[in-house]
Amino acid sequence: MQTKSKEKINIVTLGCAKNIVDSEVLLTQLKGNDKMAYHQRDDINPDIVIVNTCGFIDHAKQESIDTILSYAKKKETGSIKKLFVTGCLSQRYKENLEKDIPEVDGFYGTRDLPELLKNFQAKYRNELLGDRVITTDSHYAYLKISEGCDRPCSFCAIPIMRGKHRSKTIEDLVLETKNLVRNGVKEIMVIAQDSTYYGLDIYGKRKLPELLKTLSDIEGLDWIRVHYAYPSGFPLEIIKVMRDRENICNYLDIPLQHGSTEILKLMRRGITREKTDALIKDIRDINPEISIRTTLIAGHPGEGERHFQEMYEFVERNRFDRLGVFTYSHEEGTHSHSYEDDVPETLKRKRYNQIMSLQQDISQELNNNKIGKTFKVLIDRGDKNNYFGRTEFDSPEVDNEVIIPAEDFHLRVGEFYDVQITSASDYDLIGEVIK
Repeated sequence: MQTKSKEKINIVTLGCAKNIVDSEVLLTQLKGNDKMAYHQRDDINPDIVIVNTCGFIDHAKQESIDTILSYAKKKETGSIKKLFVTGCLSQRYKENLEKDIPEVDGFYGTRDLPELLKNFQAKYRNELLGDRVITTDSHYAYLKISEGCDRPCSFCAIPIMRGKHRSKTIEDLVLETKNLVRNGVKEIMVIAQDSTYYGLDIYGKRKLPELLKTLSDIEGLDWIRVHYAYPSGFPLEIIKVMRDRENICNYLDIPLQHGSTEILKLMRRGITREKTDALIKDIRDINPEISIRTTLIAGHPGEGERHFQEMYEFVERNRFDRLGVFTYSHEEGTHSHSYEDDVPETLKRKRYNQIMSLQQDISQELNNNKIGKTFKVLIDRGDKNNYFGRTEFDSPEVDNEVIIPAEDFHLRVGEFYDVQITSASDYDLIGEVIK
């Protein structure tokens, strides 16, 4: 295909933060090949669209398909010339998608970037690996430290779409982080399918604590936070490093998935409820300031009322600072797909609502305890009425915000301020800057 350099390419990203990083790498490669490439711009009238899809659960898959179809219609009407699809959905269902949506000019998987670039007469340039164009707010970025996953979780299709665990070297991650900081990034979110597994494949042992120490030494990096830790075999050294390093946020995203030992066994999580309770206690004993975020699944096959009650009591007992719930999605190719999907959708949704209602009350109580206290806050955005920021205990997009009325202050996005909390809602704090 002959692609003129003046043709405008728009990348549309769906799904998680890991997909954002993939789109940023694609954007960097296209720009590095002198292409007019953009990310999710509504004002450019693109000639070519690349949709980076998610295939994690039913809702995400449907969103991806709907998005592809909407651009396929634009191609039919002549609004765009070419349409390409990449990412997890394309990796998993390429043959079906090619048959069902022939308007797409090419489907590419999660490991097919060099092949995708050939459509634009662009070559994959290794020298761009450490120099990434970010698409988030300029003061924060995601740092993907590995790809794929070796865990056997029965409900998860990630290994099907992303392959085996593959760590990046510490040297490459330091280079990437230094370039991000040089370009104005003050906060990085360390992400992976399983961040605690980092280094086992290339160093022969878990190296996340060492990586965090090395990143912490980078001048100009104000905040580092850790996402997507795995509880089984959790290296507690991470929590000690977090406690002892000022610029590593006292924040841990550790998806626990359930609070019933029987369901955890069906999920092949390699841990019991009792060991999970003990792990949470150990983490909080080592670092009492830590904010723990977790994710749970409601309605996994075999989840009876007793199992759900155990999960409810698990949340009640551990009082997580942040919590999200998914309803179970019956995914082809996973071990759980061999079970009968025996929890009705209405019951899954009911259980989801019960857990979230409980968490809402917990969050309100925890937020009330912050009233009168002062926190270092990073400003993410603002409008004519308010500024919106975050403490070290909150990650962008998914966690609480600190709302600061704009009438008395002029604040700069991407800067830190000391903010005293004056009031609280269930998922947000309201405060004023300490002058």
